[in-house]
Amino acid sequence: MATRLSKMYDMEIFTDTGKYIGKAQDFILDFESGEVLRILTENLPSAREDVRKALREKSIMYKSVKSVEDVIVITKNTTPTSVE
Repeated sequence: MATRLSKMYDMEIFTDTGKYIGKAQDFILDFESGEVLRILTENLPSAREDVRKALREKSIMYKSVKSVEDVIVITKNTTPTSVE
């Protein structure tokens, strides 16, 4: 699936069962492979201790993305824990 990253900012994220998760606010990239690793539903904080929490609670592994069209659809079991 090839999509410009700039088009994904502020896209709404839903599970494949229709549950709203949030909006894509930030991304974590692997520059060596050129792949997106994670989508964050909040901007990545600058404080180191807050980064781990954000990655754990406010991010979704990109491999869980099923489609990117008008919205981002992810598999059901990959929602950030704080959203549930």
